[in-house]
Amino acid sequence: MINNNASSKINKRERQLLDLLQTGFSVSSRPYLTAAEEMNMTEDDVVEMVKNLRSKGIIRRIGGLFSARKLGFTSTLVALQVEKQWIEKVAHAICSYPGVTHCYERNHFFNLWFTLTSSDRKTEKKILTEIDALPGVEKLRNFPALKKFKLKVNFSFSEDSTN
Repeated sequence: MINNNASSKINKRERQLLDLLQTGFSVSSRPYLTAAEEMNMTEDDVVEMVKNLRSKGIIRRIGGLFSARKLGFTSTLVALQVEKQWIEKVAHAICSYPGVTHCYERNHFFNLWFTLTSSDRKTEKKILTEIDALPGVEKLRNFPALKKFKLKVNFSFSEDSTN
């Protein structure tokens, strides 16, 4: 599936690279060289392409994903009701916590949602108590993860992709 809006900002080779980075990025000492060989390019060309995609804001980061649960961490989804004039400041404060992976404003009674991963429930509770005490926070609802069903998405960018 190709999103024409996103795809119009990138060329065919960039789309192919994005597909490769999501699904087949090598865990090796020279992953860009491996990608370059698969794409019949030079390593320098791939590195430049990645830099260009980062400068456009298309690639935010490249890194590993770890199973927080298997490492003994906890995860929760949190909903907040925040006074409108405080949304930006509260969101900024929430995003300063290293375990926050997503933070979104929504058009809902609970208008600010985020996910938090912590080393344990005690730490999670401490962080949520701090957040609940922030100016502008009126209500906080904690929805701890009980079971993970899906935590992966690949966006297909190239016409010939099998994703």
